[in-house]
Amino acid sequence: MYKYEYPRPAVTTDAVIFANSDNKKYLLLIKRGRPPYEGLWALPGGFLDIDEELLDGVNRELEEETGLTGIEMKQLKAYGGVNRDPRHRTISVVFYGTTDKLHEVKGMDDAAEAKWFPVEELPPLAFDHAEIVEDAISIK
Repeated sequence: MYKYEYPRPAVTTDAVIFANSDNKKYLLLIKRGRPPYEGLWALPGGFLDIDEELLDGVNRELEEETGLTGIEMKQLKAYGGVNRDPRHRTISVVFYGTTDKLHEVKGMDDAAEAKWFPVEELPPLAFDHAEIVEDAISIK
């Protein structure tokens, strides 16, 4: 359908989901089930379909990878570092949302696992997701 003479970057959407429970703040992460960064923790997200709105893409990826739905999302920021993804040039539009409980989540699709982590006890994160989380925490 589309034929371009010049390469184009890929676009992803990522979700930063916080939960407030028992006077603690938690962050939802997925364990990557595929390269790159297979086995490392990351924000739920993935590639935008060609005919998909950004908000629809982030909600689809969140549900596909964790089973979580119904979270009100707001756009945080776009991240476009040239080397943020070792596969190719990828620009991510990041959304955030908050819930008042730790919903049951399950790793699905290309996520090997999904889990809530206390914000003070986050594991090492794939890609530039640590920077994204810091930015999201600073606005909450």
